[in-house]
Amino acid sequence: MSDLSSPTTLSGLTEAEAKEFHKIFISSFIGFTVIAIIAHFLVWQWRPWLPGPNGYTTSMLDHATTVVNHAIAYLA
Repeated sequence: MSDLSSPTTLSGLTEAEAKEFHKIFISSFIGFTVIAIIAHFLVWQWRPWLPGPNGYTTSMLDHATTVVNHAIAYLA
């Protein structure tokens, strides 16, 4: 015997429970999407996915080598 006050659905949720779940799901999805967009933007600023004409450069290592060479030449 079924209870007519709470109709059974495929999910087993009432309409009010389904609406509440939907609201939480949508807000969580939007929050995750915003965080993912920010993360992708920050990674793009750090290292673009499409390299320039000279390819990827590791500017910190290139400058470090130059500084060490100048320091050795100055000390010698």
